[in-house]
Amino acid sequence: MADLPTTMTAIDPETAGGPEVLVAVTRPVPAPGPGEVLIRVAAAGVNRPDAMQRAGKYPPPPGAPSIPGLELAGKIVALGEGVETLIEGQAVCALVAGGGYAEYAVAPAGQCLPVPEGLSLIEAAALPETLFTVWTNLFQRAYASEGDIVLVHGGTSGIGTMAILLGRLFGLTIIVTAGSDDKCAAALKLGAAHAINYRDADYVEEVARITGKRGVNVVLDMVGGDYLPRNIQCLGVEGRHVSIATQRGAKAEINIMAVMQKRLVLTGSTLRARDLAFKALVADEIAQMVWPHVADGSLRPVIDATFPLAEASKAHARLDAGEHVGKIVLTIE
Repeated sequence: MADLPTTMTAIDPETAGGPEVLVAVTRPVPAPGPGEVLIRVAAAGVNRPDAMQRAGKYPPPPGAPSIPGLELAGKIVALGEGVETLIEGQAVCALVAGGGYAEYAVAPAGQCLPVPEGLSLIEAAALPETLFTVWTNLFQRAYASEGDIVLVHGGTSGIGTMAILLGRLFGLTIIVTAGSDDKCAAALKLGAAHAINYRDADYVEEVARITGKRGVNVVLDMVGGDYLPRNIQCLGVEGRHVSIATQRGAKAEINIMAVMQKRLVLTGSTLRARDLAFKALVADEIAQMVWPHVADGSLRPVIDATFPLAEASKAHARLDAGEHVGKIVLTIE
């Protein structure tokens, strides 16, 4: 690390608050520990958990940097002890527990994926968080398989667009909800089979109509709260409900008889706090099952907008406004 700078520009807010707390500051360049690599960051994805952390509602797990940013792409500039699968100068994208909003970041080697030719570093930075999240929840926890009908809320979010793209690759029929006709049109263009504007229609009634009252096999839900009992109404026999966020609250009242009669599975997970071994296993599975589609160009993330690192506040303002379709990405010169 002799020729690397000792300090870097990063976004590391001192206080919780709105997007305005995201200002560029100087921080020490981190050093990779055993099993880690140091990456010169070219781009970092912006995600809802970053906004929650900024607002003081989602503190980093123990040992994670206070600098936000859960995914990034760039070139490896230093290897920690024991790293044998990666080399200096290699372009990678990585899932991290924090630290992405900076010129340099440390990542566990097991959570890095090589950037194939034809994939830009901006696109690469927009993949890990949503890909790991959708893969672990939709395919591992809800064991979605070819022919399944899946209801996805927030259809034009980063998670929603990734669910549509993966659904198309793996033979799923994706029904999404979104908050405007324009967003519904965008979801259909990406490959959703049906898009319901929840402001104009009752999605429970629409799902019943679309499925001939049979219901869906899986619900991928980031809304929580009062959506949970309505989602249960949407599920068919042996249906699986996966909770990944609670934007409308963490509590709900449900009809337990409906769970019993339809033999439903209610599950959910968070990713950030999971251990390194689990995330490395997920990375391996993604490398085998999904990365060939990235390499051949059939899977590309939907990029809504890019902002320079110094304009992270503008990126978060766009995220908070909820008008984006796909991923918002920070770029670092």
